[in-house]
Amino acid sequence: MRLELRGQVSERMVYCSPVFAVIMTFLTGMLIFSFLGVNPTQAIITFFVEPVSSIDGVAELCVKATPLVLIAIGLSFCFRANIWNIGAEGQLTIGALAGGGLGLLFFNSSSQFLMPGMLIFGILGGMVWAGIPAFLKIKFGTNEILTSLMLTYIALLILSYLIHGPWKDPEGQNFPESRLFPEAGLLPIILDETRLHLGWIITLICVPVAWILMTYHLIGFQIRVMGMAPMASNFAGFRGKNIIWISFLISGGLAGLAGTIEVSGPIGQIIPVISPGYGFTAIIVAFLGRLHPIGCLLSGLLMALTYLGGDNAQIELNLPNAVTGVFQGMLLFFLLASDVLVRYRIQIIGYKNKHRNVE
Repeated sequence: MRLELRGQVSERMVYCSPVFAVIMTFLTGMLIFSFLGVNPTQAIITFFVEPVSSIDGVAELCVKATPLVLIAIGLSFCFRANIWNIGAEGQLTIGALAGGGLGLLFFNSSSQFLMPGMLIFGILGGMVWAGIPAFLKIKFGTNEILTSLMLTYIALLILSYLIHGPWKDPEGQNFPESRLFPEAGLLPIILDETRLHLGWIITLICVPVAWILMTYHLIGFQIRVMGMAPMASNFAGFRGKNIIWISFLISGGLAGLAGTIEVSGPIGQIIPVISPGYGFTAIIVAFLGRLHPIGCLLSGLLMALTYLGGDNAQIELNLPNAVTGVFQGMLLFFLLASDVLVRYRIQIIGYKNKHRNVE
């Protein structure tokens, strides 16, 4: 048995394979639930249906999906250019610190410009942090996977230092957290009696903007050409260094924006754990969405549902919260398996043919 490269990849199967991966994840999940002694049908309903059975649940789904979609769209630009930015979690953290730091600096302010300023600072913070692996890759040829990933842990250490030190709330009973942001530094709620905030509208605006940039703008064309055929990109006169910079800055900017939205939206202050791993989960979201902004929106909603479903299953079925990671891992596994079968066919080699080839 061996894998043989297909002569032509079916475009229909490329976009149908994520659906197949989702279906296989559901079926395998039901099998796992049955092994745990839980009714699989009831478990699937508890995990995927009950969390969005009310307006409040749908609003919470959008709140969870906001950072995932934003980060995944940014990562799509890098991945399409064949640049592996794995440090979106660190860029989210620095963006949250940059935007949140402005809110703390003017914690007595009631200016209407504070919130836009925080969002801009968050974008700039993420861009600066993403610019480090871009500079190292261009200047010294370092591997961006390692540098971007290692910078994530540096960002988390900076966060820990600030909230245990200079930014700790002096009236916070010695808890490692910052002051609460002023009213002007909080994203307005757009649906009464829920946590759904303006960040969701910003995300919905980013989706078509990214789609136009990626599909119709010269920058998006250069990114796609560099990712598919670097030699053709060089022959056409595209500057690879500029494309690396642009891809990293777009990715880091959107991750930083997601970080600021998190601290100024559902959290309302800076705390030790800003993200439960959105920067890493967004990698799955990007590939599940086929590196397309609209696909990232849909896959981001699905991935956000796994977070809500994991919490609900923990409460209703007494299952460990790790079930969320299990579903996300299975989804990634089946997606990768589907991609392999889309690009390769399985060829069965008989024993005699194999023996003859050896001879």
